[in-house]
Amino acid sequence: MTQAAMHVPETAGYRRPSPRMWTARQLSLALTAIPLALAATVPAWVFGGATAGVPVTAAAVVLAALAWTVLRGRYRSWGYLERLDDLIVRHGLLFRQVTVVPYGRMQFIDVSAGPIDRIFGLATVQLHTAAAASDARIPGLEQEEADRLRDRLASLGEAQATGL
Repeated sequence: MTQAAMHVPETAGYRRPSPRMWTARQLSLALTAIPLALAATVPAWVFGGATAGVPVTAAAVVLAALAWTVLRGRYRSWGYLERLDDLIVRHGLLFRQVTVVPYGRMQFIDVSAGPIDRIFGLATVQLHTAAAASDARIPGLEQEEADRLRDRLASLGEAQATGL
């Protein structure tokens, strides 16, 4: 294999998760952050008075903004690329991870969706290989795309595993 054939393109042709994934992740963050912020700020205001409540409230707002920023970056980092012999999955905000899964090495493919993902019509495709470290997942796909990708990967995996 030549050096050019081994090169993994940085952005060309990568498909991204659905924009609904970002909305679903924001809802998830709100459902977690709001009760936690209230649990921290209400006692500070009630038992500590105005002087104790302001810093706790400010800290809760800063932490929520930081979590939102990190979550946005994580959403934007996901991408996958279907090639002739393999599937490339990339993600990561600080530590970029690129996983190349040859179709012939796939053992099975899961499509799953939690309650919030189901509300938004989303699913996660999980690829399993014999080596646990090489498993890859693609979150935030619209249900139809997840089903299409599962079927395509399964047929390509069967064809390449049998040597066709």
